[in-house]
Amino acid sequence: MKKFLSNYKSTIILLVAIIVGAIVGIIFQEKATILQPLGDIFVNLLLVIIVPLVFLNITTAIAKMKSPKRVGKILVTIIVVFVITSVIALIIGFLSTAFIKLVDSNDGEAIRSSLEETTGDSEETEELSIADRTVQLLTVSDFPELLSKNNIIALLVFSIICGIAVKMTGEKGEPFLNFLNSANNVIQNIVKIIMYYAPIGLGCYFAALVGSFGASIALGYLKTFLIYTVVAVFFYFVMYTIYAFIAGGKKGIQLFWKNAIPPTFTSLATCSSAASIPVNIESSKKIGVPDDIAETTIPMGTSFHKDGSVIGSVFKIMFLVCLFGTTLNSPGAIMQVLGVALLANLLITGVPIGGGTISEMLIITMMGFPVAALPILTIIATIIDPPATMLNVVGDTVSSMMVARVVDGKNWLDKK
Repeated sequence: MKKFLSNYKSTIILLVAIIVGAIVGIIFQEKATILQPLGDIFVNLLLVIIVPLVFLNITTAIAKMKSPKRVGKILVTIIVVFVITSVIALIIGFLSTAFIKLVDSNDGEAIRSSLEETTGDSEETEELSIADRTVQLLTVSDFPELLSKNNIIALLVFSIICGIAVKMTGEKGEPFLNFLNSANNVIQNIVKIIMYYAPIGLGCYFAALVGSFGASIALGYLKTFLIYTVVAVFFYFVMYTIYAFIAGGKKGIQLFWKNAIPPTFTSLATCSSAASIPVNIESSKKIGVPDDIAETTIPMGTSFHKDGSVIGSVFKIMFLVCLFGTTLNSPGAIMQVLGVALLANLLITGVPIGGGTISEMLIITMMGFPVAALPILTIIATIIDPPATMLNVVGDTVSSMMVARVVDGKNWLDKK
């Protein structure tokens, strides 16, 4: 019990703060807006740290990247399995939210105006061609513009290029990489310091939000959590059983469920995909997955394959879609939601600390929502974290089985 409370301590504290904030907002209504400045402090701290966080995390991750243990067929298969299962998670996430209003949009205009006042953002738009918009999205015309939270994708592109350049430089680039690693460690500790204030900041932010616009938003979070949990349970039992059958037939199903419990409970107890790696690798090997495949698929999956996070990204986008009254009445709009949700995970899930914030900023930027909506996504990420981590971890277990099926043939279980 003590270990459980220790692992969940930060999540529990945040949830309690959010609940207390909601209660304060419901009881005191508009008077609760007196707490708005305390919430704004947290928002501003998050927004200020985004630029160095993105640059240092992405650059160092690329610069330190090493080749997988095995290449060729195993690597290609891993990528294909990850992409296919991520797309399936994406579609299920969208179908789960497409016909349900996660939050009432009646207050959408008022909330949008309030969020714009917080950051000074406005809805200035101009007619640009697709090519021009792509150029503006991926690049900026002057270096100082990279240091703006409004150009997060251009910064992401620059960070990837910088990381590749450092790796190409070899030994001569090591001093610069050491400097970046040192700076990255400092930034990670800054993030930790900011998150110490998160319960107060999010609690006050939520109190002011509920006080200003009513309890419908609080009910929206509750509805989001309940629907996500139902989807997670469905995905866990139904989809992973189907995947296990594809990988190894009835025997595959039996072995999967016999050995899936340890990584399941480890992920729920730690809320960490990385902490579940040792148990997950051991469980995959007990199922019968060859050692080299298990030891390659699980670590790569921890960084680049997250069914729960993909579904969570769809929920975050659809929550904002409902909140701001955005219409998805065309195939293009639907494809935008699916594309952004997938991209937000594929590009940043390898980031060790702060990846969630980067993902959420990517969603906000590409969907055209105000940056002050970041705390809203942070709250959603907090409340769905346990079931999302469970899907992330166990999804890697069954993926290793499917990789083994392709690489070693349909009788791979018998060979083991």
